[in-house]
Amino acid sequence: MKIFKALIVFIVTGVLLTATVSAEVADRIVAVVNDEIITLSELNNNFESYRKRIEESYKNQDLVKIIAEARLVMLNKLIDQSLIEQEAKKSALTIKDDEVTDTIQNFLKQRKIRMDDLLNALVKEGSTFEEYKKDVRNQLIRMKLVRRQIQSKIAVSEEEIGDYYLKHREDYEGKEAVRIKQILIPFPKKVDATTKAKLKGEMDMLYKRLKNGEPFDLLAARYSQGPAASAGGDLGFVEKGMILPAVENAAFSLKVDEMSGVIESPIGFHIIMVIDKKGAGIKPIESVRIEIREKLEGEKMEKKYNEWISELRNKSHIEIKL
Repeated sequence: MKIFKALIVFIVTGVLLTATVSAEVADRIVAVVNDEIITLSELNNNFESYRKRIEESYKNQDLVKIIAEARLVMLNKLIDQSLIEQEAKKSALTIKDDEVTDTIQNFLKQRKIRMDDLLNALVKEGSTFEEYKKDVRNQLIRMKLVRRQIQSKIAVSEEEIGDYYLKHREDYEGKEAVRIKQILIPFPKKVDATTKAKLKGEMDMLYKRLKNGEPFDLLAARYSQGPAASAGGDLGFVEKGMILPAVENAAFSLKVDEMSGVIESPIGFHIIMVIDKKGAGIKPIESVRIEIREKLEGEKMEKKYNEWISELRNKSHIEIKL
């Protein structure tokens, strides 16, 4: 199923300072996740490349506060990662080195990127190839878990497809449509200029990583807070009038496989990529059956995935010791 191909995912102050200051503190436990721990050094090591980018982007703002918030988000990411890895161990899930290597090589081949270019980009970001491979491995484990825990519980009947088509038939008649993937960082309810600048900086970082060759699907699953994030941000086909004007204008002006820059809309910042297009004309159910099935499966998968992660956290012992 196409949707699973896409799956390949920083508010306290005080003791949270820069990594330079933290390095002076003796290593200690910053979180307990069931029977496993996350240490301060582990948090700092994972956060280092982000800290550097934040320091480059927020020179005239409250840097200590921004770093503190970002490090807390990173800690929660490590907690989720630990939970997923624990579930993988319980299920005897493993990812072989060859799978990680093949995933990276296929990505480089598809994007026509040399390995040296990827390595240079990682160095500029203060990261390493080993960290990159670890991230790819974690995403592959997540994919396997999703398939095992969720995909088997999702079924779309012919009756559901037919009912959906009848209720939304006008959506499938005579309209030009584009299929897009999206990374969205939404604005909070009360957004000020400082917060907006912070979020714009985060999106600029993600855009830079995308331009440097990182997979759109992986970054969407990891960072997007919009619909279908866990499915790599794949929103399926959208027609004119269905999405925000700023996003729509970009979507219908891009060619297939082209990516937009950072788009600002009333609800947040977006980056989109067009992955397919289709022209106007009447579309009978036979021609849209697969599309409808994927849409319904995607909606069910997104719901089941969020429920699964929530249940996983609820049944686990998680203690933050920052």
